[in-house]
Amino acid sequence: MTITYPVHDGLYVNVTNRCPDHCTFCIRNEGDGAYGSGSLWLEREPSVEEIVDAIFANDLSKYKELVFCGYGEPLERLDAVKDVIRRAKEKAPGLPVRINTNGLADLIHGRATAKELAGLADAVSISLNAPDAATYQHYCRSDFGRAAYDAVLAYARDCMRYIPSVTMTVLDLLTPAQIEESRAIAASIGAKFRVRAYEA
Repeated sequence: MTITYPVHDGLYVNVTNRCPDHCTFCIRNEGDGAYGSGSLWLEREPSVEEIVDAIFANDLSKYKELVFCGYGEPLERLDAVKDVIRRAKEKAPGLPVRINTNGLADLIHGRATAKELAGLADAVSISLNAPDAATYQHYCRSDFGRAAYDAVLAYARDCMRYIPSVTMTVLDLLTPAQIEESRAIAASIGAKFRVRAYEA
């Protein structure tokens, strides 16, 4: 069971395979792993203790950040992620933590959640993926339907209040005009913006 795997200068943490989106471009549609990892399909969801043990089985001096990102939406397990971060920061207080998320935690849990990451997450990367709800649903096929897009925007605004670094991202499969519209949306929120390369 692959819980941690390296990507560039980050140690990535795979905590769940659950996700309310079913994106047409999702990397897990293409195989069992990513960036040379073992299979990221989990036999079961690892416990907090197992995740912490897996993190500290690595030489953390090799990595610039700990990134919660795997074959599912990490904030499906919000409480577990918070607990893991607390324990990781106790043992390695200088290690920055980033969460890569689809931004739907509030809909998943039925409450505002960004504030729960205050003092824990140093950065969050939110998959905006589109400049409007229709395009988002076309690509992301969310279980929440068209309500998902507004929830992503609301979550990003909330994160700006509680998390030091907030980045919104889209894939380069969008048209140049759609990318620029998305960039303007991120700017209106005050977030950074990044275009991710689509890897088929």
